[in-house]
Amino acid sequence: ISTVKEIQRINELELQSGSSASWHDQYKDSAYIYVGGLPYQLTEGDVITIFSQYGEVVDISLPRDPNTQKTKGFAFLMYADQRSTVLAVDNLGGAKVLERTLKVDHVLNYKQLDRDQESGKMVERETQRLVLYFISTASLQFVDGYLPKC
Repeated sequence: ISTVKEIQRINELELQSGSSASWHDQYKDSAYIYVGGLPYQLTEGDVITIFSQYGEVVDISLPRDPNTQKTKGFAFLMYADQRSTVLAVDNLGGAKVLERTLKVDHVLNYKQLDRDQESGKMVERETQRLVLYFISTASLQFVDGYLPKC
C-alpha cells in the first residue's frame, strides 16, 4: 500500500507543479508492467480481462509454483502500446480485486524466462511469446504464438 500511496503522491505533485515531464517518461521504452497482490485463484485470462481495459495485452507471465501449479500472486504484462502502461499504473495501482490490493508498476528491463524442461531451471526465453486473444460470446480463448526475437 505504501508504494501505491507514493505513486499517487508523485502524480499529485506533478499535477500541482504543472511540469510537462512525467515520472512515467523514464519507462517510455518498456511496454511491461509488474502486477502484485493478485488473488491466487485468478488465471491468465482473468488478469488479461482486468488489464485489457487500458490496452491490448500481448504477453503475460503469471508464475506458478512448479510443484503445485498454484500462482504466486504476481504477474508481468506487456501491452501492444507502451502508453497503456501509464494508464494501468495510474488507474489500477491500489485497486481491490477479490479483497486484495493490487500493486501495479512499470518494469524497466524485463527478461522473459521459461523453465528448461531438462534441468527445471529458469532460462532466458529464446523467442518472444505473443499472446493473442479474442472474446467470443461463449468464452475467452487464448492462442499462443511464437515469434523469433528481433
